[in-house]
Amino acid sequence: MHSLIQEIDRIRTERRYGRVSGVRGLLVEVSGIGQHISIGSRLEVEARDYRRIPIEIVGFRHDTALAMPYDALEGVGVGCRAVLTHSDPVIFPSSGWLGRVVNALGEPIDGKGPIRHGTRPQLLRSGPPPAHSRQRVGGKVDLGVRALNTFISCCRGQRMGIFAGTGVGKSVLLSMVARYSDADVSVIGLIGERGREVQEFIEDDLGPEGLKKSVVVVATSDESALMRRQAAYLTMTLAEYFRDEGTDVMCLMDSVTRFAMAQREIGLAGGEPPTSKGYTPTVFTELPRLLERAGPGPRGAGNITGLFTVLVEGDDHNEPVADAVRGILDGHIVMERAIAERGRFPAINVLKSISRTMPRCNTDEENILVLEAKRYMSTYADMEEMIRLGAYRQGSNPDVDAAMAYNPHIEEFLGQWKDDQTPLAEGYVLLRQILEQGPAAEAIAAFAAQATEAG
Repeated sequence: MHSLIQEIDRIRTERRYGRVSGVRGLLVEVSGIGQHISIGSRLEVEARDYRRIPIEIVGFRHDTALAMPYDALEGVGVGCRAVLTHSDPVIFPSSGWLGRVVNALGEPIDGKGPIRHGTRPQLLRSGPPPAHSRQRVGGKVDLGVRALNTFISCCRGQRMGIFAGTGVGKSVLLSMVARYSDADVSVIGLIGERGREVQEFIEDDLGPEGLKKSVVVVATSDESALMRRQAAYLTMTLAEYFRDEGTDVMCLMDSVTRFAMAQREIGLAGGEPPTSKGYTPTVFTELPRLLERAGPGPRGAGNITGLFTVLVEGDDHNEPVADAVRGILDGHIVMERAIAERGRFPAINVLKSISRTMPRCNTDEENILVLEAKRYMSTYADMEEMIRLGAYRQGSNPDVDAAMAYNPHIEEFLGQWKDDQTPLAEGYVLLRQILEQGPAAEAIAAFAAQATEAG
Protein backbone atom coordinates (compact mmCIF):
# COMPACT_ATOMS: atom_id res chain seq x y z
CA MET A 1 0.00 0.00 0.00
CA HIS A 2 2.86 2.37 0.86
CA SER A 3 4.43 1.71 -2.55
CA LEU A 4 1.08 2.34 -4.27
CA ILE A 5 0.64 5.67 -2.46
CA GLN A 6 4.14 6.74 -3.59
CA GLU A 7 3.28 5.86 -7.19
CA ILE A 8 0.07 7.90 -7.00
CA ASP A 9 1.93 10.89 -5.53
CA ARG A 10 4.30 10.90 -8.51
CA ILE A 11 1.44 11.18 -11.01
CA ARG A 12 1.03 14.74 -12.32
CA THR A 13 -2.24 16.19 -13.59
CA GLU A 14 -0.54 18.28 -16.29
CA ARG A 15 1.52 17.27 -19.33
CA ARG A 16 4.18 19.66 -20.63
CA TYR A 17 5.99 19.29 -23.90
CA GLY A 18 8.21 21.17 -26.34
CA ARG A 19 9.26 20.60 -29.93
CA VAL A 20 12.47 19.38 -31.51
CA SER A 21 13.96 22.40 -33.29
CA GLY A 22 17.14 20.75 -34.55
CA VAL A 23 19.37 17.66 -34.45
CA ARG A 24 23.16 18.00 -34.68
CA GLY A 25 24.91 14.65 -34.54
CA LEU A 26 23.83 13.17 -31.20
CA LEU A 27 22.60 16.52 -29.86
CA VAL A 28 18.85 17.21 -29.85
CA GLU A 29 17.71 20.84 -29.61
CA VAL A 30 14.35 21.33 -27.87
CA SER A 31 12.39 24.61 -27.84
CA GLY A 32 9.27 25.85 -26.07
CA ILE A 33 9.77 24.22 -22.67
CA GLY A 34 12.94 25.86 -21.34
CA GLN A 35 11.31 27.49 -18.30
CA HIS A 36 10.13 24.10 -16.95
CA ILE A 37 13.33 22.06 -17.23
CA SER A 38 16.86 22.10 -15.88
CA ILE A 39 20.11 20.16 -16.27
CA GLY A 40 19.37 16.47 -15.77
CA SER A 41 15.67 16.72 -16.65
CA ARG A 42 14.34 13.86 -18.76
CA LEU A 43 11.99 14.00 -21.72
CA GLU A 44 10.64 11.53 -24.23
CA VAL A 45 10.75 12.37 -27.94
CA GLU A 46 7.86 10.98 -29.97
CA ALA A 47 9.62 9.83 -33.15
CA ARG A 48 7.88 9.57 -36.50
CA ASP A 49 8.12 5.78 -36.43
CA TYR A 50 6.06 5.84 -33.20
CA ARG A 51 9.02 5.09 -30.93
CA ARG A 52 9.43 7.02 -27.69
CA ILE A 53 13.08 7.92 -27.22
CA PRO A 54 14.23 9.08 -23.75
CA ILE A 55 16.56 12.08 -23.74
CA GLU A 56 18.30 14.03 -20.98
CA ILE A 57 19.03 17.76 -20.81
CA VAL A 58 22.78 18.40 -20.77
CA GLY A 59 22.91 22.15 -21.44
CA PHE A 60 21.22 25.30 -22.76
CA ARG A 61 22.01 27.67 -25.61
CA HIS A 62 19.97 30.91 -25.45
CA ASP A 63 16.29 29.75 -25.34
CA THR A 64 17.03 26.25 -26.62
CA ALA A 65 17.59 23.20 -24.45
CA LEU A 66 20.34 20.79 -25.51
CA ALA A 67 19.69 17.11 -24.89
CA MET A 68 21.35 13.76 -25.58
CA PRO A 69 19.47 10.51 -26.28
CA TYR A 70 19.50 7.18 -24.46
CA ASP A 71 18.74 5.39 -27.74
CA ALA A 72 19.22 5.77 -31.50
CA LEU A 73 17.69 8.91 -33.07
CA GLU A 74 16.30 7.31 -36.22
CA GLY A 75 12.83 8.72 -36.88
CA VAL A 76 13.44 12.00 -35.02
CA GLY A 77 13.07 15.24 -36.95
CA VAL A 78 12.18 18.91 -36.57
CA GLY A 79 8.75 19.32 -35.02
CA CYS A 80 8.63 16.05 -33.09
CA ARG A 81 7.13 16.45 -29.64
CA ALA A 82 9.43 16.21 -26.60
CA VAL A 83 7.30 15.37 -23.55
CA LEU A 84 8.57 16.14 -20.05
CA THR A 85 8.47 12.93 -18.00
CA HIS A 86 7.38 13.32 -14.40
CA SER A 87 9.09 10.27 -12.95
CA ASP A 88 12.09 11.14 -10.80
CA PRO A 89 15.40 9.41 -11.68
CA VAL A 90 14.97 6.79 -8.96
CA ILE A 91 14.92 3.00 -8.73
CA PHE A 92 13.25 0.63 -6.27
CA PRO A 93 15.77 -2.13 -5.56
CA SER A 94 15.21 -5.16 -3.35
CA SER A 95 16.99 -8.39 -2.43
CA GLY A 96 15.24 -9.87 -5.50
CA TRP A 97 17.86 -8.12 -7.65
CA LEU A 98 20.54 -10.57 -6.47
CA GLY A 99 21.53 -13.03 -9.18
CA ARG A 100 20.19 -10.78 -11.94
CA VAL A 101 21.72 -8.92 -14.88
CA VAL A 102 20.23 -5.50 -15.72
CA ASN A 103 20.88 -2.68 -18.15
CA ALA A 104 21.62 0.95 -17.24
CA LEU A 105 17.91 1.69 -16.72
CA GLY A 106 17.46 -1.18 -14.26
CA GLU A 107 15.61 -3.38 -16.78
CA PRO A 108 16.40 -7.13 -16.70
CA ILE A 109 18.34 -8.41 -19.71
CA ASP A 110 19.02 -11.99 -18.56
CA GLY A 111 15.78 -13.55 -19.78
CA LYS A 112 14.68 -14.55 -16.28
CA GLY A 113 11.51 -12.46 -16.26
CA PRO A 114 10.65 -9.27 -14.33
CA ILE A 115 12.53 -8.18 -11.22
CA ARG A 116 10.79 -7.82 -7.88
CA HIS A 117 10.96 -4.14 -6.88
CA GLY A 118 11.18 -2.77 -3.35
CA THR A 119 9.20 0.01 -1.69
CA ARG A 120 12.01 2.46 -0.87
CA PRO A 121 13.11 4.79 -3.68
CA GLN A 122 16.85 5.27 -4.25
CA LEU A 123 18.08 8.39 -6.04
CA LEU A 124 20.40 7.55 -8.93
CA ARG A 125 22.57 10.63 -8.41
CA SER A 126 22.67 10.94 -4.64
CA GLY A 127 25.64 12.42 -2.82
CA PRO A 128 28.04 10.57 -0.52
CA PRO A 129 27.34 10.46 3.23
CA PRO A 130 28.68 13.51 5.13
CA ALA A 131 32.30 12.97 6.13
CA HIS A 132 31.62 13.54 9.85
CA SER A 133 28.90 10.85 9.95
CA ARG A 134 30.94 8.09 8.35
CA GLN A 135 32.44 5.15 10.17
CA ARG A 136 36.14 4.40 9.92
CA VAL A 137 37.33 1.57 7.67
CA GLY A 138 36.90 -1.86 9.22
CA GLY A 139 39.10 -4.94 9.39
CA LYS A 140 40.72 -6.64 6.42
CA VAL A 141 38.52 -8.14 3.74
CA ASP A 142 39.49 -11.49 2.24
CA LEU A 143 39.72 -11.03 -1.55
CA GLY A 144 40.80 -14.61 -2.25
CA VAL A 145 43.87 -13.48 -4.27
CA ARG A 146 47.28 -14.08 -2.63
CA ALA A 147 49.05 -11.06 -4.10
CA LEU A 148 46.27 -8.69 -2.97
CA ASN A 149 45.64 -10.24 0.45
CA THR A 150 49.30 -10.34 1.42
CA PHE A 151 51.01 -7.36 -0.19
CA ILE A 152 48.15 -4.91 -0.86
CA SER A 153 45.73 -5.67 1.97
CA CYS A 154 42.29 -4.10 1.58
CA CYS A 155 40.01 -3.14 4.48
CA ARG A 156 36.22 -3.01 4.59
CA GLY A 157 35.13 0.35 3.24
CA GLN A 158 38.39 0.99 1.38
CA ARG A 159 38.42 2.08 -2.27
CA MET A 160 41.14 0.70 -4.54
CA GLY A 161 41.96 1.28 -8.20
CA ILE A 162 43.23 -1.40 -10.60
CA PHE A 163 45.40 0.36 -13.20
CA ALA A 164 46.28 -1.50 -16.39
CA GLY A 165 46.34 -1.33 -20.17
CA THR A 166 44.14 -3.36 -22.48
CA GLY A 167 44.36 -7.16 -22.35
CA VAL A 168 46.39 -7.37 -19.13
CA GLY A 169 43.70 -9.18 -17.10
CA LYS A 170 41.67 -6.58 -15.17
CA SER A 171 38.29 -8.22 -15.80
CA VAL A 172 39.47 -11.69 -14.79
CA LEU A 173 40.99 -10.29 -11.58
CA LEU A 174 37.66 -8.58 -10.81
CA SER A 175 35.78 -11.83 -11.39
CA MET A 176 38.10 -13.63 -8.93
CA VAL A 177 37.38 -10.99 -6.29
CA ALA A 178 33.62 -11.24 -6.97
CA ARG A 179 33.68 -15.02 -6.53
CA TYR A 180 36.12 -15.37 -3.63
CA SER A 181 35.71 -12.26 -1.45
CA ASP A 182 33.94 -12.71 1.87
CA ALA A 183 31.68 -9.68 1.29
CA ASP A 184 27.95 -10.32 1.68
CA VAL A 185 26.96 -8.85 -1.69
CA SER A 186 28.81 -7.93 -4.90
CA VAL A 187 27.55 -5.20 -7.25
CA ILE A 188 29.38 -5.35 -10.58
CA GLY A 189 29.22 -2.58 -13.19
CA LEU A 190 30.44 -3.42 -16.70
CA ILE A 191 30.73 0.05 -18.25
CA GLY A 192 31.38 0.22 -22.00
CA GLU A 193 32.19 -3.49 -22.10
CA ARG A 194 32.52 -5.45 -25.34
CA GLY A 195 29.20 -7.16 -26.07
CA ARG A 196 30.92 -10.47 -26.82
CA GLU A 197 32.61 -10.57 -23.42
CA VAL A 198 29.56 -9.94 -21.24
CA GLN A 199 28.20 -13.50 -21.41
CA GLU A 200 31.71 -14.94 -21.09
CA PHE A 201 32.29 -12.87 -17.94
CA ILE A 202 28.98 -13.92 -16.37
CA GLU A 203 29.12 -17.63 -17.23
CA ASP A 204 32.86 -18.45 -17.22
CA ASP A 205 34.58 -15.86 -15.02
CA LEU A 206 31.87 -15.07 -12.47
CA GLY A 207 30.11 -18.45 -12.56
CA PRO A 208 26.83 -19.50 -10.90
CA GLU A 209 28.25 -19.23 -7.37
CA GLY A 210 29.51 -15.69 -7.91
CA LEU A 211 26.32 -14.59 -9.67
CA LYS A 212 24.16 -15.88 -6.82
CA LYS A 213 25.35 -13.12 -4.49
CA SER A 214 25.81 -10.45 -7.18
CA VAL A 215 23.95 -7.89 -9.25
CA VAL A 216 25.51 -7.19 -12.66
CA VAL A 217 24.86 -3.87 -14.44
CA VAL A 218 25.76 -3.87 -18.14
CA ALA A 219 26.20 -1.04 -20.66
CA THR A 220 28.05 -2.20 -23.77
CA SER A 221 30.38 -0.03 -25.84
CA ASP A 222 27.82 0.45 -28.63
CA GLU A 223 25.28 2.09 -26.32
CA SER A 224 24.95 5.85 -25.97
CA ALA A 225 27.17 7.92 -23.71
CA LEU A 226 24.20 8.58 -21.40
CA MET A 227 23.58 4.84 -20.99
CA ARG A 228 27.24 4.21 -20.16
CA ARG A 229 27.27 7.02 -17.60
CA GLN A 230 23.92 5.90 -16.20
CA ALA A 231 25.25 2.36 -15.69
CA ALA A 232 27.94 3.72 -13.36
CA TYR A 233 25.36 5.69 -11.36
CA LEU A 234 23.08 2.64 -11.12
CA THR A 235 25.98 0.48 -9.91
CA MET A 236 26.70 2.89 -7.06
CA THR A 237 22.99 3.28 -6.22
CA LEU A 238 22.52 -0.48 -5.87
CA ALA A 239 25.64 -0.69 -3.69
CA GLU A 240 24.23 2.09 -1.47
CA TYR A 241 20.91 0.24 -1.13
CA PHE A 242 22.57 -2.96 0.12
CA ARG A 243 24.90 -0.90 2.35
CA ASP A 244 21.90 0.78 4.00
CA GLU A 245 20.46 -2.70 4.63
CA GLY A 246 23.47 -3.28 6.92
CA THR A 247 25.45 -5.58 4.61
CA ASP A 248 29.11 -5.41 3.59
CA VAL A 249 29.13 -4.69 -0.14
CA MET A 250 31.88 -5.29 -2.69
CA CYS A 251 31.41 -2.76 -5.51
CA LEU A 252 33.35 -3.65 -8.66
CA MET A 253 33.38 -1.33 -11.67
CA ASP A 254 35.04 -1.98 -15.03
CA SER A 255 35.95 0.64 -15.98
CA VAL A 256 36.06 4.18 -14.59
CA THR A 257 37.89 5.30 -17.73
CA ARG A 258 34.90 4.46 -19.92
CA PHE A 259 32.67 6.41 -17.53
CA ALA A 260 35.03 9.38 -17.99
CA MET A 261 34.94 8.95 -21.77
CA ALA A 262 31.13 8.94 -21.71
CA GLN A 263 31.13 12.13 -19.62
CA ARG A 264 33.61 13.67 -22.07
CA GLU A 265 31.23 12.93 -24.99
CA ILE A 266 28.35 14.51 -23.09
CA GLY A 267 30.39 17.57 -22.13
CA LEU A 268 31.72 18.16 -25.64
CA ALA A 269 28.21 17.82 -27.10
CA GLY A 270 26.98 20.42 -24.62
CA GLY A 271 29.65 22.91 -25.69
CA GLU A 272 32.25 22.47 -22.93
CA PRO A 273 35.83 23.30 -23.90
CA PRO A 274 38.23 20.34 -24.04
CA THR A 275 41.12 20.57 -21.61
CA SER A 276 43.61 17.82 -20.77
CA LYS A 277 43.74 15.24 -23.63
CA GLY A 278 40.28 16.31 -24.75
CA TYR A 279 38.62 15.66 -21.38
CA THR A 280 36.19 18.37 -20.31
CA PRO A 281 36.16 20.02 -16.85
CA THR A 282 33.00 18.16 -15.78
CA VAL A 283 34.86 14.83 -16.10
CA PHE A 284 37.11 15.80 -13.19
CA THR A 285 34.07 17.08 -11.26
CA GLU A 286 32.02 13.91 -11.76
CA LEU A 287 34.82 11.45 -10.92
CA PRO A 288 35.05 12.35 -7.19
CA ARG A 289 31.26 12.67 -6.94
CA LEU A 290 30.95 9.08 -8.19
CA LEU A 291 33.87 7.48 -6.35
CA GLU A 292 33.23 9.20 -3.00
CA ARG A 293 29.87 7.40 -2.81
CA ALA A 294 31.81 4.22 -2.03
CA GLY A 295 33.53 3.76 1.31
CA PRO A 296 32.43 3.37 4.93
CA GLY A 297 28.74 3.97 5.45
CA PRO A 298 27.04 6.09 8.13
CA ARG A 299 26.94 4.73 11.65
CA GLY A 300 24.64 1.75 11.86
CA ALA A 301 24.95 0.91 8.15
CA GLY A 302 27.30 -1.40 6.29
CA ASN A 303 30.29 -0.55 4.11
CA ILE A 304 31.00 -0.34 0.38
CA THR A 305 34.44 -1.73 -0.45
CA GLY A 306 35.22 -0.51 -3.96
CA LEU A 307 37.55 -1.90 -6.63
CA PHE A 308 37.54 0.28 -9.75
CA THR A 309 39.51 -0.55 -12.87
CA VAL A 310 41.25 2.25 -14.78
CA LEU A 311 42.14 1.60 -18.41
CA VAL A 312 45.38 3.51 -18.90
CA GLU A 313 45.77 4.70 -22.49
CA GLY A 314 48.95 3.53 -24.16
CA ASP A 315 50.10 1.97 -20.85
CA ASP A 316 50.72 5.52 -19.61
CA HIS A 317 49.94 5.43 -15.88
CA ASN A 318 50.20 9.23 -15.66
CA GLU A 319 47.48 10.06 -18.20
CA PRO A 320 44.80 12.51 -16.90
CA VAL A 321 42.05 10.08 -15.77
CA ALA A 322 44.51 7.69 -14.10
CA ASP A 323 46.22 10.58 -12.32
CA ALA A 324 42.90 12.01 -11.09
CA VAL A 325 41.53 8.65 -9.89
CA ARG A 326 44.78 7.77 -8.11
CA GLY A 327 44.42 10.96 -6.05
CA ILE A 328 40.82 10.16 -5.08
CA LEU A 329 41.09 6.49 -4.07
CA ASP A 330 42.68 4.86 -1.02
CA GLY A 331 45.26 2.85 -2.91
CA HIS A 332 46.18 1.54 -6.33
CA ILE A 333 46.96 -1.86 -7.83
CA VAL A 334 49.27 -1.65 -10.85
CA MET A 335 49.10 -4.42 -13.47
CA GLU A 336 51.86 -4.45 -16.08
CA ARG A 337 51.95 -5.85 -19.59
CA ALA A 338 55.57 -7.00 -19.22
CA ILE A 339 54.61 -9.27 -16.30
CA ALA A 340 51.65 -10.68 -18.24
CA GLU A 341 53.88 -11.34 -21.25
CA ARG A 342 56.19 -13.53 -19.23
CA GLY A 343 53.23 -15.68 -18.16
CA ARG A 344 52.54 -14.65 -14.59
CA PHE A 345 48.92 -13.95 -13.69
CA PRO A 346 47.64 -11.85 -12.07
CA ALA A 347 50.19 -9.47 -13.59
CA ILE A 348 50.41 -7.26 -10.49
CA ASN A 349 53.54 -5.20 -9.89
CA VAL A 350 53.63 -5.38 -6.10
CA LEU A 351 56.43 -2.80 -5.77
CA LYS A 352 54.43 -0.13 -7.63
CA SER A 353 51.15 -0.89 -5.87
CA ILE A 354 50.09 0.56 -2.53
CA SER A 355 47.29 0.25 0.00
CA ARG A 356 46.88 3.33 2.17
CA THR A 357 45.55 1.28 5.08
CA MET A 358 48.81 -0.67 5.33
CA PRO A 359 50.72 -1.27 7.53
CA ARG A 360 48.18 -0.14 10.14
CA CYS A 361 45.77 -3.00 9.42
CA ASN A 362 48.47 -5.70 9.77
CA THR A 363 50.02 -7.31 12.81
CA ASP A 364 53.73 -6.72 13.48
CA GLU A 365 54.57 -10.24 12.27
CA GLU A 366 52.67 -9.72 9.01
CA ASN A 367 54.40 -6.38 8.41
CA ILE A 368 57.80 -7.99 8.96
CA LEU A 369 57.07 -10.71 6.40
CA VAL A 370 55.83 -8.22 3.80
CA LEU A 371 58.71 -5.78 4.29
CA GLU A 372 61.32 -8.52 4.08
CA ALA A 373 59.79 -10.01 0.92
CA LYS A 374 59.57 -6.57 -0.69
CA ARG A 375 63.19 -5.88 0.18
CA TYR A 376 64.35 -8.92 -1.79
CA MET A 377 61.96 -8.18 -4.65
CA SER A 378 63.28 -4.61 -4.87
CA THR A 379 66.89 -5.78 -4.82
CA TYR A 380 66.22 -8.25 -7.63
CA ALA A 381 64.36 -5.60 -9.69
CA ASP A 382 67.34 -3.22 -9.39
CA MET A 383 69.82 -5.88 -10.62
CA GLU A 384 67.51 -7.74 -13.03
CA GLU A 385 69.10 -6.45 -16.24
CA MET A 386 72.63 -7.24 -15.06
CA ILE A 387 71.56 -10.72 -13.94
CA ARG A 388 69.92 -11.51 -17.29
CA LEU A 389 72.92 -10.21 -19.24
CA GLY A 390 75.28 -12.30 -17.10
CA ALA A 391 77.13 -9.18 -15.93
CA TYR A 392 76.60 -9.96 -12.24
CA ARG A 393 79.06 -12.38 -10.64
CA GLN A 394 77.44 -14.50 -7.97
CA GLY A 395 79.03 -13.99 -4.55
CA SER A 396 79.71 -10.27 -5.10
CA ASN A 397 76.80 -9.13 -2.91
CA PRO A 398 75.02 -11.32 -0.32
CA ASP A 399 71.73 -9.39 -0.65
CA VAL A 400 71.65 -9.86 -4.43
CA ASP A 401 72.51 -13.55 -4.04
CA ALA A 402 69.61 -13.96 -1.59
CA ALA A 403 67.26 -12.04 -3.88
CA MET A 404 68.21 -14.35 -6.78
CA ALA A 405 67.50 -17.39 -4.62
CA TYR A 406 64.12 -16.12 -3.41
CA ASN A 407 62.89 -14.67 -6.72
CA PRO A 408 61.51 -17.86 -8.36
CA HIS A 409 59.67 -18.83 -5.16
CA ILE A 410 58.16 -15.35 -4.70
CA GLU A 411 57.14 -15.26 -8.38
CA GLU A 412 55.41 -18.62 -7.94
CA PHE A 413 53.67 -17.27 -4.84
CA LEU A 414 52.37 -14.20 -6.71
CA GLY A 415 51.02 -16.29 -9.61
CA GLN A 416 47.52 -17.71 -9.22
CA TRP A 417 45.05 -19.31 -11.64
CA LYS A 418 41.54 -17.86 -11.74
CA ASP A 419 40.04 -21.11 -10.36
CA ASP A 420 42.41 -21.09 -7.38
CA GLN A 421 41.32 -19.45 -4.11
CA THR A 422 43.72 -18.63 -1.28
CA PRO A 423 42.24 -17.55 2.09
CA LEU A 424 43.65 -14.48 3.80
CA ALA A 425 45.56 -16.28 6.59
CA GLU A 426 47.01 -18.91 4.23
CA GLY A 427 48.84 -16.27 2.20
CA TYR A 428 50.99 -15.22 5.15
CA VAL A 429 51.69 -18.86 6.04
CA LEU A 430 52.94 -19.56 2.52
CA LEU A 431 55.07 -16.40 2.48
CA ARG A 432 56.63 -17.30 5.84
CA GLN A 433 57.50 -20.78 4.55
CA ILE A 434 59.30 -19.21 1.59
CA LEU A 435 61.29 -16.70 3.63
CA GLU A 436 62.30 -19.15 6.34
CA GLN A 437 64.21 -21.22 3.77
CA GLY A 438 67.29 -18.97 3.73
CA PRO A 439 69.01 -15.83 5.04
CA ALA A 440 65.71 -14.02 5.59
CA ALA A 441 65.01 -16.29 8.58
CA GLU A 442 67.64 -14.47 10.67
CA ALA A 443 66.29 -11.05 9.64
CA ILE A 444 62.73 -12.09 10.50
CA ALA A 445 63.82 -13.36 13.90
CA ALA A 446 65.74 -10.10 14.54
CA PHE A 447 62.77 -7.96 13.52
CA ALA A 448 60.48 -10.06 15.71
CA ALA A 449 62.79 -9.60 18.69
CA GLN A 450 62.91 -5.81 18.15
CA ALA A 451 59.12 -5.68 17.87
CA THR A 452 58.75 -7.67 21.09
CA GLU A 453 61.11 -5.33 22.99
CA ALA A 454 59.37 -2.24 21.56
CA GLY A 455 55.95 -3.70 22.37
